[in-house]
Amino acid sequence: CTINIIDTPGHVDFTAEVERSLRVLDGAIVVFSAVEGVEAQSETVWRQADRYRVPRIAFINKMDRIGADFDAVVEQIRSRLEATPIPIEMPIGSSQSFRGVIDLIRYKAYYFDEQSLGSEVVEGPIPDELREQAERRREELIDLLSRYDDSDQVMSAYLEGEPIAEELIVKVLRHACIAHGVVPLLCGSALKCVGVQPVLDATCRFLPSPLDLPPVTGRNPKRLDQELKRRPSLKEPFCGLLFKLQSDRHGDLAFVRIYSGMIRPGMRVHNPRTRAREHINHLWRIRAGDRIKLDQAGAGDIVGIVGIKQSGTGDTLCDPRHPIVLEHIEFPETVVSASIEPASSSDRKKLDQALQ
Repeated sequence: CTINIIDTPGHVDFTAEVERSLRVLDGAIVVFSAVEGVEAQSETVWRQADRYRVPRIAFINKMDRIGADFDAVVEQIRSRLEATPIPIEMPIGSSQSFRGVIDLIRYKAYYFDEQSLGSEVVEGPIPDELREQAERRREELIDLLSRYDDSDQVMSAYLEGEPIAEELIVKVLRHACIAHGVVPLLCGSALKCVGVQPVLDATCRFLPSPLDLPPVTGRNPKRLDQELKRRPSLKEPFCGLLFKLQSDRHGDLAFVRIYSGMIRPGMRVHNPRTRAREHINHLWRIRAGDRIKLDQAGAGDIVGIVGIKQSGTGDTLCDPRHPIVLEHIEFPETVVSASIEPASSSDRKKLDQALQ
């Protein structure tokens, strides 16, 4: 199993980066500050995720900061973003007294060793002074989940006073997150690595794989009124979306999300917009500044391709024998506009090449 992580900037100047990332992602982790709460840019990013119907989990960060208020941020997510957050954790303390979290699904307390930067986690009972609050929050969790449980197993077990299996809670919450937009909510301090491991666990537990989502839809470039679908299968014809171009010392690198089929170095793919045949020279898996050479890549992968010459951001790449046009990336209006000109007439050709 491969999990591709794209870290998007939060500043308003980079809204386009967020837009093209959300266009190709299957799930998102949205980070809020426990002090500042839901900010203006938080709302912008949330609306972008709504537009692409991206399932998400939320992490309330900076619980160790003075002024941290877990409940206030939860209420802001509910009221300002019109979302349905379901806290699956609650903090043990806040500000300088913050020292761990209570897992409301497992109903256990977890303490993170500050000296080891959270790498050592100690499991323990819920503190007596927080037990009543934890019970109330767990009841709220169960009540919310029962609304999304088609089998009514959660409510039946709760009314009969029977213990509710952790596996059942996870199953129902995963369904609610993917199908109904419910937002599992966690908390911690990223700086001190408190509560980070549960976020990684929640990513695997609640966010979808490509197989959990409907087939991607597109149009037949020869008959735009004809809708086409591609399932995330290696047996389907290849199609992918080029969502970013990057230039470095190795040449132009095209970032492509593959939705169906498989590609290998040496293959030619079709761009329906430009009607060009692009040659795949190399395939790379990108890990920050590192590149890992690939012999092939398939449905669900996000890869870097070297060899793309006549395609741009938002273009569809597909099997020449099975053309399809995927939904284009819609970019927001620019915040700042500027004009440039070459320093000399001899530089004009170089500038034209750089802008292509």
